[in-house]
Amino acid sequence: MAEQTPTGKTPTGQFPPSSRRTGSGAPEPEPRVHLITIGGVVFAVCILAIIGLFHMIAGLATVLDHNFARQQDDYTYDLDVAWRGWIQMVSGAVVLVAAFLIFSGRTWARVVGIAVAGLSALENFIFTPYHLAWSAILIFLDVLVIWSLAVYGHREAHKVYGAPL
Repeated sequence: MAEQTPTGKTPTGQFPPSSRRTGSGAPEPEPRVHLITIGGVVFAVCILAIIGLFHMIAGLATVLDHNFARQQDDYTYDLDVAWRGWIQMVSGAVVLVAAFLIFSGRTWARVVGIAVAGLSALENFIFTPYHLAWSAILIFLDVLVIWSLAVYGHREAHKVYGAPL
């Protein structure tokens, strides 16, 4: 620990990092952790993991059984059934990995989670003609995940995971 003067400052004139003070001279308060934001992140991770698994299962079913999702004749974004299945399996794996990266408490992991949830919503939008209700449900869940990760701040991650400020 650095040597301190009677005023609490180090010889360089600054307060040590552990005793940062606000304008009134009181120590800076610990970051507040709101239960809804912590629960929101756990919710986001669980939902992202489930969405990733659903994408992987739907992709595998499409690859193994070409009748699982029929080809649309007049749809602009229609892909070959096998390609669609592989796209869903790979995107499911990416969503699943992104879900577990969020528990690292890093800002970049939350950004990746938000981006992956956005791409998952876009993928579900493109595949809407094949599974209308299912795609609508997954798009709604992706939007909830994006909201949950957006309200979860860096201070909460520091308090819960010990992530560096």
